[in-house]
Amino acid sequence: MATAKAQRKWRDKHRFVKTQLNVMARKLTHRYLDEVAGTYGLKGKGEAVAFCCFVTKAMMQRSDFDDEMSEILDVFATTYREDRDIYAA
Repeated sequence: MATAKAQRKWRDKHRFVKTQLNVMARKLTHRYLDEVAGTYGLKGKGEAVAFCCFVTKAMMQRSDFDDEMSEILDVFATTYREDRDIYAA
């Protein structure tokens, strides 16, 4: 755990571009983030979260003009909702 002084220094340095995200997640989600980070050469789970957001946003944009991508995203969303308690609860 970082000291209060170190946290304040980090917040002062990054206050216009970053906010800290502390979330409780299942161990499975942490393992997936570690896997994503390792597979794509990322710096850790925090960067893996950013990468997953980047990929999801790119897929959303692509689905605006690509019917196949739109269908894929619909399947992902439906499947996630059906199994939500495995990943998010």
